[in-house]
Amino acid sequence: MSIRAVVWDVDDTLFDYTSADREGMRAHLAAEGLLAGYGTPEQALVRWREITDRQWARFSAGEVSFEGQRRERVRVFLDVELSDAAADAWFQRYIGHYEAVWSLFPDALPALDALAASHRHAVLSNSSLTVQEHKLRTLGVRDRFESVLCAAELGVSKPEAGAFLAACEALRLPPHEVAYVGDHPEIDGRGAAEAGLLSVWIDRGGPYAQGADAVFAHRISTLAELPALVRTDTRFGAPSTFG
Repeated sequence: MSIRAVVWDVDDTLFDYTSADREGMRAHLAAEGLLAGYGTPEQALVRWREITDRQWARFSAGEVSFEGQRRERVRVFLDVELSDAAADAWFQRYIGHYEAVWSLFPDALPALDALAASHRHAVLSNSSLTVQEHKLRTLGVRDRFESVLCAAELGVSKPEAGAFLAACEALRLPPHEVAYVGDHPEIDGRGAAEAGLLSVWIDRGGPYAQGADAVFAHRISTLAELPALVRTDTRFGAPSTFG
């Protein structure tokens, strides 16, 4: 059975989230006068990312709302009790610096162009619809996707099968006719495969590559490899490209 649609993760798959977060937070901390409290800017950034990962895990587990995880990131990072309004204001000042450095990866548009005529496209993200709709519009690619689905509105997040199946339902296609492309080998790779989609892991050399040696996903190092992969769909009887 051929692949008829591609569902995309956004952050660190199409959009260079890691670089934008790093450079945006660096500029924000400098503007807030907070860099001096750390040995180096990198130490401040590492702490911010660690806190982000912990609070995001709480959101994914349903322990806190999308807005709540943002507020807790600020409170824990500053180690200060803040009102919701104060935490929101701090985070919005960070967002201004973050958005100023948004960009797609260089291989994103060529891959979308190569598949535009042959495949349908959608987005499935563990973020919120407000955030990702704004991001995709700002980056000039929202019209590439039939639908955008996000965990905050779905009430279920990756790697749960329900999130991937919701994307298939939005496209009115069975899972075996849909490919999912994401940057996280477990949340994206294993989750999509276990839901019955053709699972594609884009390995951009990030922290998730360590120990990712399972056989549940096709591994690519650039989106330039994607068109040939989804057009041939070698999931059955083919050697794994993950390892």
